[in-house]
Amino acid sequence: MNLEIIIWSCVTVGVLAGIFVIILGIISARNMKKNRESMKELQNGIKPGARILFGGGIYGKIVKVKNDTIDVEINKSTVIQISRYSIQSIITE
Repeated sequence: MNLEIIIWSCVTVGVLAGIFVIILGIISARNMKKNRESMKELQNGIKPGARILFGGGIYGKIVKVKNDTIDVEINKSTVIQISRYSIQSIITE
């Protein structure tokens, strides 16, 4: 009698854990899809003249776009070269 109760309790806990893992996987997949779409939109918006904020919290203006690198003007006499993947957001004012 006690062994039967223990087995059914384990089965119940296993089923609940499985349901939890499935729900967590669905939520995670949705969030990853949203992140991919926003990153694609950000990468498509990279054009010369756009104001950007990149990873270190520095603002700048895109001067020149190459394949994977971008020349960014952070003040009138300073142009730096950064990776296009370090851009956090494009500033639209």
